[in-house]
Amino acid sequence: MSVEPRGTELRSEVLAALRSTLSESDVAGVEKCATRLQEALPRQQVADNVVMVAYGGGKDSSYTLAFVRAVQLCLFDRLGTTFKLRSATNRHAGMPQAVMDNIDRAYTALGMTGDPDCEMLLIDGPAVKHFAHDEPLPAQIVDRNRLDLLMTGHRTFGEARPTFCNACNLSMVNSFGAAAAHGAGVDVIITGDSPEEQRAYSWWIRRLSRKVNPHQRRRTGAGFRGFLQDTDMIASAYFAEVYGPEANAEISERAVTSDVSEDIRFFSIFDDTRYSSGEHWALLTDLLRFEFDEVAFSFTESDCGNPTIMAHLRALKSERVHGREYAEGLAEYVDFALSLMRVKEFPENLIEVMRRRYRGPDAAARMRAVAGGFAEEAYGLTEEQLVCMLHSPFTDKGQRLEAYLEAEQPQLASQADTVRSLLDGEGEPMDRTEAELVPRLVEIAGLELSRLRTLYRAEAVRFSPNGGPSMMAAILEGDPHKAEIRTRLSPDGPEVIQLATGR
Repeated sequence: MSVEPRGTELRSEVLAALRSTLSESDVAGVEKCATRLQEALPRQQVADNVVMVAYGGGKDSSYTLAFVRAVQLCLFDRLGTTFKLRSATNRHAGMPQAVMDNIDRAYTALGMTGDPDCEMLLIDGPAVKHFAHDEPLPAQIVDRNRLDLLMTGHRTFGEARPTFCNACNLSMVNSFGAAAAHGAGVDVIITGDSPEEQRAYSWWIRRLSRKVNPHQRRRTGAGFRGFLQDTDMIASAYFAEVYGPEANAEISERAVTSDVSEDIRFFSIFDDTRYSSGEHWALLTDLLRFEFDEVAFSFTESDCGNPTIMAHLRALKSERVHGREYAEGLAEYVDFALSLMRVKEFPENLIEVMRRRYRGPDAAARMRAVAGGFAEEAYGLTEEQLVCMLHSPFTDKGQRLEAYLEAEQPQLASQADTVRSLLDGEGEPMDRTEAELVPRLVEIAGLELSRLRTLYRAEAVRFSPNGGPSMMAAILEGDPHKAEIRTRLSPDGPEVIQLATGR
């Protein structure tokens, strides 16, 4: 598609702005990358190629998008033509509006809005649409995210990574496939991972898929298609574990699409630039006008508010399950999460921002209000429902039901046996007493009776560094976002070592 003179002028202005903001080494990296990518494009005519970048709206993916846009404009500057750039954003309930606004500002700053060689996509579950920063998140996506969170959280005592990240990560992989298959498809997918990281991640997915089907010899597709097929196999097994093997609708709704070309190539920019946001601060804040929102920027994430709720959950568990102070549990999570930030090489100024946010005599109360407000705004979850999840009172045939009711719902403590009878049944409640209990149980758990019955028949999952037989444990086994920490399970109890997970 031809570019109007004003469009050519705008591209030159954006390229000049990028070159003046990037470091000398990164400018040289753009030139080198442009040459390598031109040679790697599968279609003879550069303009016939579609190159895709996954853009979550965080600081790292914002830099990646800017770098690839610079490569696109560099080729246009050299050749008078360039590839088409497709940017794809997967959305979920934990993504605050501030992230969508950051994305919109980045697209504007990079001159992508209105550029005929740029396509900005928004993936909401199965729907692929053109990006609009003020597009409301569909209610069915919120409901699905909320249900996944609660069903997993009740099985895992609210453990952060499985509760918030498992279903979200599978959804993200699905969005890659959906975006790559959209329209006429794509030819190249850009990644910032090194070849070693790509191989390690591919091996991890293959290991998990073999756990699902140990007799599998080969998959139908190769390359990216095979990767998506393996992930779909994992998703099917995972959601069968969460919702039960007969939950065909829930499992199929969460399938990972693999209807993509086998010819799609991956192209890494790892050797051409460094990801350290400290080195790209001017690009992020001055050119892209990236804002580190209080909820959206939470520990290791700059595109998701869920880590704020993760910290809240550990603090609530300290207070409501272990009888300690809320602030004690919060401090444990903060120390753990700050260590993750250092491992991820966050610049010290951002680590200090996070440290200050949770420091001071009023910090715990203030962040409790912030996290509780976001949990209700994003997922419609009350503190009562989060606390119920942390106790996991319904799993294991209600093994912890009495303890939960006595601690949190004393008016129901005498009805524990009736609750068990209700959850052990099928169909409608058997008598008036059971029927009167249903609305209250739904209110305190945030789940319909059928879901509570699924939990009642399921086993709780406890995690250790060595993994375990369940899919939830197998996924966490290869997850780097965990550490062993020292904690106490009662106010005066001894220190114990416990696995902590989060972001």
